[in-house]
Amino acid sequence: MKERFSKIYDEHITAIYRFCYLKIGSRDVAEDLSSEVFLRFWKQLNSSRIDNDKAFLYGIARNVIADHYRKRHAPLVPLEGNVLNIAADPYLADMAAISSDMDQVRKALSELNDEYQNLVIWRYLEELSISEIAQIEEKSEESVRVQLHRALNQLRDRLQGV
Repeated sequence: MKERFSKIYDEHITAIYRFCYLKIGSRDVAEDLSSEVFLRFWKQLNSSRIDNDKAFLYGIARNVIADHYRKRHAPLVPLEGNVLNIAADPYLADMAAISSDMDQVRKALSELNDEYQNLVIWRYLEELSISEIAQIEEKSEESVRVQLHRALNQLRDRLQGV
């Protein structure tokens, strides 16, 4: 079991950290929340049937982030301002590909509601499949496709307005 956990940890820690960082905006807190995600995953590893490790981890991450805001009574950190800081983060330096249009995309993305932000991040930054996102969201694949389509339309409208 330790070997399985180590393999899963190595495969997914960067993506889980990046997701937490994008949603929180603090390296230290993102590290703490990432650790909490894997601690909860470890506790569930024997007691739960896990079909998709990645989807299960993102589901835990979403809950850990929600718990963080509930406990702290902190307002949600807007996505704006966080995406460009990724390049300076040592965990994410190899993942950052920032173009001159990134400011506009970041601003437009930050104007979407939280659910739409998550869908766009998971699909296009984390490259999750529709099936994986559906498992995380506990919705049908068709529902995820429709919501993602709506999110992209809103994003496109905001980008055209820039």
